[in-house]
Amino acid sequence: MRPLDGITIVDFSRVLAGPMATMILAEMGARVIKVERPGTGDESRQWEPRVGEESAYFFAFNRGKESIVLDLKTPAGRAAAKTLALQADVVLENFLPGQMDKMGLGYAELSQEKPGLVYVSNTGFGQSGPYRDRVGYDTIFQALSGVMALTGHPDGPPAKVGVPMADLTAGLWNAVAILTGLVGRASSGKGCHVDLSMLDTQISLLTIAAARLFALGEDPQRTGTEHPGRVPSAAFACAGDEWLHISGSDQHWQAICSVLGLDELAADAALARNAERVKQRERVMAAMRAALAQRKRADVAEALRTAGVPAGDDNTVAQALAAPHGQARGMVAEFRHPTAGAFPALRNPLRFTGYDDPSLGTPPLHGADSADLAAEFGLKEIGA
Repeated sequence: MRPLDGITIVDFSRVLAGPMATMILAEMGARVIKVERPGTGDESRQWEPRVGEESAYFFAFNRGKESIVLDLKTPAGRAAAKTLALQADVVLENFLPGQMDKMGLGYAELSQEKPGLVYVSNTGFGQSGPYRDRVGYDTIFQALSGVMALTGHPDGPPAKVGVPMADLTAGLWNAVAILTGLVGRASSGKGCHVDLSMLDTQISLLTIAAARLFALGEDPQRTGTEHPGRVPSAAFACAGDEWLHISGSDQHWQAICSVLGLDELAADAALARNAERVKQRERVMAAMRAALAQRKRADVAEALRTAGVPAGDDNTVAQALAAPHGQARGMVAEFRHPTAGAFPALRNPLRFTGYDDPSLGTPPLHGADSADLAAEFGLKEIGA
């Protein structure tokens, strides 16, 4: 028994944000029917990296779904899509504003026949505003939102986040939108339309940076690994060019000084307060850099953690996935694909008491479920 058993989602979205959301929900029990175009299907099926004839990119965001091929350019395909959508609890789409309406698949039309439908439109810029008809990808939203301006080192150019942050966080907000709509329907009996803009999701993440602007009139700049309002909080080079991130507050300061042998800083009563350490940032950081450059990362990291100081190795992706804690938590699992065979995947991080934990699904072959779904939902012509 999983939390979303009995919920059916018809997913018209492609590439990342929408598919990520529906994969999360599929692995928590929802039935997700992925509507794909004839020929190539979701364009991410063609993207690198490859696993034989399949795409590992597609694998990462489409586990646990069924795939039906519908040609939405034909009347038959649109009619089949409407029939399917009207038998679902949720519709998710990421077409440009107005395109679903033109196909007779928009919220206004579907909700007339099914008032309880939860309908999420995930677009780049939303259903309104001067940018509504623009197209964009992850890095465009990172750039426009200010996230890219905040990422990187002060003496370097703007940088994108190392993962597709705009897509991934929009995926999480899509999942939030769907779940919120379902909870609202459970209490009121009414569905809803959610207008979710990927640019809006990135702006919403500015949080602390925006707070500095609002409070201080300061337009925040790139700070590398350092925290603008807390010292110490940064990555430090240890002996052998290994990096260690240390992030401490007032309650950690004396322990940091003790482990690193910073007796002079420990004796300065003013530095016990973070506000003063921020003012004397260069003095504190220079002393810590010098001390850590002489120490092996493994030794100093263990000493700091033993003293209760938050400290983490700056791992590569391979190191992070091989680390014992993630292994013990089962964060890497495996599915068996009909053509690619056994393949590793990252597990959903939620763990439940009272329900079964999310299960690792298998990505569908293009159109693999078309015939069965047509028969089940009464789609006499699917226009594929």
